[in-house]
Amino acid sequence: MTRVPSPFAFWRPDGPNASHRDARTLDLSTWVGSVALANPIMTASGTAGHGAELARYFALHDLGAVVVKSLSVAPWPGNPAPRVHALPGGMLNSVGLQGPGIAAWLTEELPALAATGATVVASIWGRTVEEYAAAAALMAAAPPAVVAVEVNLSCPNLDGGRHLFAQSPAATADAMAATAACGRPRWAKLTPTVTDITEIAAAAMGAGAEALTLVNTALGMAIDPETRRYRLGAGAGGGGLSGAAVHSMAVRAVHDVHVALPDAPIVGVGGVACAPDAVELLLAGARAVQVGTATLADPRAPRRVLDDLARWCRRHGVARVCDLIGGAHE
Repeated sequence: MTRVPSPFAFWRPDGPNASHRDARTLDLSTWVGSVALANPIMTASGTAGHGAELARYFALHDLGAVVVKSLSVAPWPGNPAPRVHALPGGMLNSVGLQGPGIAAWLTEELPALAATGATVVASIWGRTVEEYAAAAALMAAAPPAVVAVEVNLSCPNLDGGRHLFAQSPAATADAMAATAACGRPRWAKLTPTVTDITEIAAAAMGAGAEALTLVNTALGMAIDPETRRYRLGAGAGGGGLSGAAVHSMAVRAVHDVHVALPDAPIVGVGGVACAPDAVELLLAGARAVQVGTATLADPRAPRRVLDDLARWCRRHGVARVCDLIGGAHE
């Protein structure tokens, strides 16, 4: 299932003044476990749709990967409106994992996405270990364009966060072990809302995860002082906090897990809106980075961050983006 692109296949010069030599000497390629990526920039699950929704804004094959919205075995309606609430440092969302189900996604959404040439990472979730196992079994039928499966163990928007498998090492291990049937590398997506994320990360890796996605949205809530009502339709269930407000939490999680598990491939996510945000996560120990909330405000954000990263590397004399990985620990 590993796709091995040219290190330079998706790099684009900034403009007419960029030299051919510059393009050939900047290596943006990276690896997440056994999965080779042309560059480290991906979309984040839940912010780029189920398929090719972003293709009207930029070429999806330019990204390292497109991570689709989390899918369950059966169609799921999600939470009642309102589902999002803007905050000064980001946003709260309570979409509640709405989706068509894996079977419908495979036949109705994935073909158009695969046709763009995108490298695809699917995302699955469940309320029970059995549902994770069933979702993984269905995902085994995906075509080669799906190079990995992100196992969402940590969405706070389902039943008010009562199904956060990633808050327990044992539950994390059980769910990860149950997803082996997908037949692809599995990335465990974890929550920052724990006492010791390194313990959870170790449990995920021990149960078959090839990589870790750090971090999911954090538990949050907003109440309108005027109406004295919850601002999100999930009510007392609250929602997931994302955007700039969680970036430092993501950096800390990536950093600490890299120290505890230096051989574990990490995908960093949380508040990435520009190259310095991405570089910070790479320096903390991530091998790739996802762009999430920024995409909801600007659908071109993932491509913009990729271009910004190329410019940043040239300005700072970085010839290989992999040289940045874990740089803060040196």
